[in-house]
Amino acid sequence: MKFVTAEWDSEMSGFSLDPSPYLAELPQLRDALPTGAWAFASDAEHYRMRSSRCVKDLELAGISVPTDKSGDLVLEFAPNQWKHESGLRIRYFGVSHFSIDYDQTIDWMQADTVLLDEILPREDGCLHEIALADSSITVHCRDLEAVWGTA
Repeated sequence: MKFVTAEWDSEMSGFSLDPSPYLAELPQLRDALPTGAWAFASDAEHYRMRSSRCVKDLELAGISVPTDKSGDLVLEFAPNQWKHESGLRIRYFGVSHFSIDYDQTIDWMQADTVLLDEILPREDGCLHEIALADSSITVHCRDLEAVWGTA
């Protein structure tokens, strides 16, 4: 990710997380981000770590890859029982790239949980990167829709 820090810190035996550089940059991205991406990224609760609508600690629950040329992709995130009231579903429209990169250095966690994410503009839409405990997801798309209350 370009602005958000979400990485393992071996000295503190935990994750170092800092969305503040991204939050400082976010107002300048408003006109460049597609409507749905902007709504999700700029939600006041998105990066409030203790909020039930913060992406931190959501658990990756499912991936629906398109089998036709619609280019739509869906990621499902289950709620963390100690933090979230509901899960999150993100539908990506006009997907031109999707990848999952596995690190698997954190083998003591049962579920792959979200650390933080970042949405940046691209010429044809946006780039959404999601850092998980032992992997990362990258999606290039035209736009996205994030809906709480699912999964």
